[in-house]
Amino acid sequence: MTGPAASPRVASDEGAAPLPQPRGPLSAAVLGALRLRPGVACRWPPVPVDDPFGEDVQLTLHLCYELHYRGLRGVDSAWEWDPGLLRLRGQLEQLFLEGLRAHSAGGDDAAAELDALLVEPAGGAGLSRRLAEQGEWWQMREYLVHRSVYHHKEADPHVWVVPRLHGRAKASLVAVEYDEFGGGREERVHARLYADLLAGAELDTGYLHYLDGVPAPAIAVVNMMSLFGLHRGLRGALVGHFAAAETTTAPSARRMVQALEQMGAHPDCVFFYSEHIEADAVHEQVMRRDVVGGLLESDPHLAADIVLGVQATGLLEDRLAQHIGSAWDEGRSSLRSPLPS
Repeated sequence: MTGPAASPRVASDEGAAPLPQPRGPLSAAVLGALRLRPGVACRWPPVPVDDPFGEDVQLTLHLCYELHYRGLRGVDSAWEWDPGLLRLRGQLEQLFLEGLRAHSAGGDDAAAELDALLVEPAGGAGLSRRLAEQGEWWQMREYLVHRSVYHHKEADPHVWVVPRLHGRAKASLVAVEYDEFGGGREERVHARLYADLLAGAELDTGYLHYLDGVPAPAIAVVNMMSLFGLHRGLRGALVGHFAAAETTTAPSARRMVQALEQMGAHPDCVFFYSEHIEADAVHEQVMRRDVVGGLLESDPHLAADIVLGVQATGLLEDRLAQHIGSAWDEGRSSLRSPLPS
């Protein structure tokens, strides 16, 4: 391992994520190490191998991944490639991936898996249906906070797969990403639109501002994208996840528009979801026909990985919905730190 850097290369506070509070011995150890210069030998607590979706594992994995995004406030940027931290991350990734595989049915019929996403129970499914039919404003604001850890970096993890594709799949995925990043217009970048939504709901717009408040199920969704995106061997899973997300977004966004309009929400809140109705309906076709189809033509052996990406997305989204729904059923906040009333 290399020695400490002669001078710290600290990430600029501008845009970097604030350091969160620990959620167990592993995240506490990593947070303590990140306050030091990289290159110092660290002894990490044992990885809790029986809890791949738990709070301590998911927050620790998030910290490791965030070094590859905007960085962490006050943390030396050289931690991104610190060998000791990368070894720990590898252990956590193996645990997480094994958990995703263990809780997914598997298979290799990608077309059938995506077709199944087009069939919903009568009246729609999930939290968007609940919010549209019986949601209250405090519940809506909580839901927006949960999703902020995803939407603050919306489409970012998918960029990592671009150099790992070629031909029709690559060209088509870049076309979808171009829309996600606002078609070259800063004010139309989807992450920026979500910040506008948060402001419209009188919530803080700071990057990952609410990380301490959201539970592991919300963080796990983002960690899954980072896991798939950072590993070339999981490029099929990343494509499967992206296709699943684009397939399910339009009907959910339609219900969110209905819910927000019924609640008299700020137009910026409504606009974020209305923007996704038409755009993601188009993206769904491109992803299924050209990205998934193109990838399977060139790399048919990736079919099972594409299925894993679809199923893992459904698994983690269902876990998040169950967490939120159970809390609301009991009349309590679904956040670790309830919002001020």
